[in-house]
Amino acid sequence: MANFNKVLLMGNLTKDPELRYTPQGTAVVNLRLAVNRRFRDRNQEQKEEVCFITAVVWDKQAETCNQYLHKGSPIFVEGRLQSRSWEDNSGQKRNVIEVRAERVQFLGTAPAKTESLTEDQPREPSTQEAWLQESEDDKINESQS
Repeated sequence: MANFNKVLLMGNLTKDPELRYTPQGTAVVNLRLAVNRRFRDRNQEQKEEVCFITAVVWDKQAETCNQYLHKGSPIFVEGRLQSRSWEDNSGQKRNVIEVRAERVQFLGTAPAKTESLTEDQPREPSTQEAWLQESEDDKINESQS
């Protein structure tokens, strides 16, 4: 029997990324994502439900997400479902299903971080501009090697 495990999600971050490193030095970040669904119920009333999902991003992509994303950032995640189990401090067995992100795409701009800039200060590039610049830098570096 064939198997297929693919997830495509578009939503907004509900909190800032949580970057950490494994003992081997590999970067990993958790992205807490809210995905909204709007629909009409039987009485034709407009309803909305929210699904909260954790996407786990690894390596260089994790560091990039941590650098440019923040609470409210709109993103598109492509990946697969992954389950893991552990025992918590009280000895209870815990299980979670999360998305193992293979690709994270930054979408548009989100509300700016709380610090304000004066006209004299240089403007930070938007997340999309920064992502595009990093992609271009990677292409240049690949072609030179």
